[in-house]
Amino acid sequence: QVQLVESGGGLVQAGGSLRLSCAASGRLFSLAAMGWYRQAPGEQRELVATITSVGRTNYADSVEGRFTISRDNAKNAVYLQMNSLKPEDTAVYYCDARIATAYPPVYNHYWGQGTQVTVSS
Repeated sequence: QVQLVESGGGLVQAGGSLRLSCAASGRLFSLAAMGWYRQAPGEQRELVATITSVGRTNYADSVEGRFTISRDNAKNAVYLQMNSLKPEDTAVYYCDARIATAYPPVYNHYWGQGTQVTVSS
């Protein structure tokens, strides 16, 4: 069984910063790409940022230059540093990871439970 546990959400004023963390635990044979998605009320879930196992990153245009994704492979963790936050960044943020639980590796997507980020104007 695999668990992804997020932390670090909260309420912040526009222009402020937050750092999200997500740690994977359980039966982990191999972690491939990890990432962050978000879903605002009434909207579809959208990609925020992803990072491969070797550190290659990809960002949504809306967060490029403001958010930074990173990972610590020794801790099976991924982070999202969010700076210059805007009210439109308000959403539930979900951690995502592609994980293989045994050999030979077959990768499946796993999701965290989500953490609320609210940016006030």
